[in-house]
Amino acid sequence: MMGMIPFDRYDNALRRAFDDDFFKDWPSAFEPAPAFKMDVEDAGDSYEVAAHLPGVKKDEIDVELNEGRLSISVDKKESDEEKQRNYLHKETSEWSATRGVYLKDAASQGLTAKLADGVLTVHVPKRSANPNATKITIE
Repeated sequence: MMGMIPFDRYDNALRRAFDDDFFKDWPSAFEPAPAFKMDVEDAGDSYEVAAHLPGVKKDEIDVELNEGRLSISVDKKESDEEKQRNYLHKETSEWSATRGVYLKDAASQGLTAKLADGVLTVHVPKRSANPNATKITIE
């Protein structure tokens, strides 16, 4: 007697036969959106944020601090010179991604950002404690 073969809608012979050519440009629900790695370090009186962005130029990056939320956005686009090259196979294309982190005591003055060797480093100073605050004792 023959056994049953489970049906797998993602593993059929027709799709496998055409997978390399026909379906290569179709978006897949199983592929994650492009993103980049980001490290955040508390350096005492400031935060050091390192975003790993290999191949991204500084004019393709937007860094913004808004009410304690540091956002790094990338809008990577191919230039016309790249499109005229004679590629045999190319896996890069236009993409965009945004990553953010909430830094509760980030100061809006003194921010610096530097892009070197594919790593964007953002220095975010912390706000100092309010010097005008007064502790009130309860009688």
